[in-house]
Amino acid sequence: MSSTPRCPSCRRFVYLDTLVCPDCTTEMGLEVIERRFVGIRDGRAVVDGVTWYTCSERRWGCNWLVREDAPAGRCFSCRLTRTRPPADDTIALEKLATTEEAKRRLLLQLGDLGLPIVPWDVWPGGLGFDLLSSRSEGRRVIIGHANGIITIDLAESLDDVREALRVRLGEPYRTVLGHLRHESGHYFQNVLIRDDTAWAQCRDLFGDERASYQDALTRHYETGAPAGWQDSFISEYATMHPWEDFAETFAHYLHIVGTLKTAAAIGMRLDASATRRDVDVVPEDHYDDQPIGRVLSDWEALSQGFNRINRSMGLADLYPFTISPPVRRKLAFVHELVTRAPLTTDEQVALALAPRERADD
Repeated sequence: MSSTPRCPSCRRFVYLDTLVCPDCTTEMGLEVIERRFVGIRDGRAVVDGVTWYTCSERRWGCNWLVREDAPAGRCFSCRLTRTRPPADDTIALEKLATTEEAKRRLLLQLGDLGLPIVPWDVWPGGLGFDLLSSRSEGRRVIIGHANGIITIDLAESLDDVREALRVRLGEPYRTVLGHLRHESGHYFQNVLIRDDTAWAQCRDLFGDERASYQDALTRHYETGAPAGWQDSFISEYATMHPWEDFAETFAHYLHIVGTLKTAAAIGMRLDASATRRDVDVVPEDHYDDQPIGRVLSDWEALSQGFNRINRSMGLADLYPFTISPPVRRKLAFVHELVTRAPLTTDEQVALALAPRERADD
């Protein structure tokens, strides 16, 4: 994915959720295969001889385009939403738009990493999203992952709700995108770990995921994280159960490589004299062929810089976490899983265009 998306008419930088260029007012959509914005007219665009149409959810902020041979009128991201608020619940749908924006960003990153995404309506256990609103439905929404389906409470798109949860749970960081990255970690743990050897390595690092989750949940909320948890875990929540440790580590891997990619796209670099290093720190667009040590070395330098910038604005640290040696080893495991998994663009497109089937077939 290009991290420097531009208007197809005036070449102005635009953000990934842009529908209309703020400078030249060109109406545009994102062609997701080449990761480029194209101008649209009458709800369509022709790209390299192929017709693309605007997603049927465009009125709710979706700017992705749908290829003419796609199995549905919704884009690939919207198609992955299995359950959503009813059409007459406009308040919940406004919150849905915010969450869908974060989901599209997640999917673009997963695609850039070449990770396999099989839609929930193509294969049992495929990836899907139930996006529900506890405020609209008047009942608690159980957030989490089960059999490929990620459930999110749309109320968390509200800053006050999300901040209250962050404080109550003692978390230093909580965003919608971060939550989606965490839940996707649960999905990909079962997708990427394919043999007994890999599972043995995973259990050696994270613990045995076959231990009772309910017992772990009860213990965590009764007694909290164990003393000295920072020595072995990336967060307090990661201490609860091996599943959560893997998902938290996976999410942090996405935080790190995603932010490094953006830093590379805008030409950011740190002069050696400012970092007391022998060479300049130059982030890479991708680290597929680099060891985890290079990833974390670049990240350490840049995250310190980002934290200093935030503090100069009176804000909390951008990345308020410490990566201990055991966490480095866990991140190395995730890095190995991700970098040996990539699909080609053609393989990803084939999955995205797979015909819809009954999930119980």
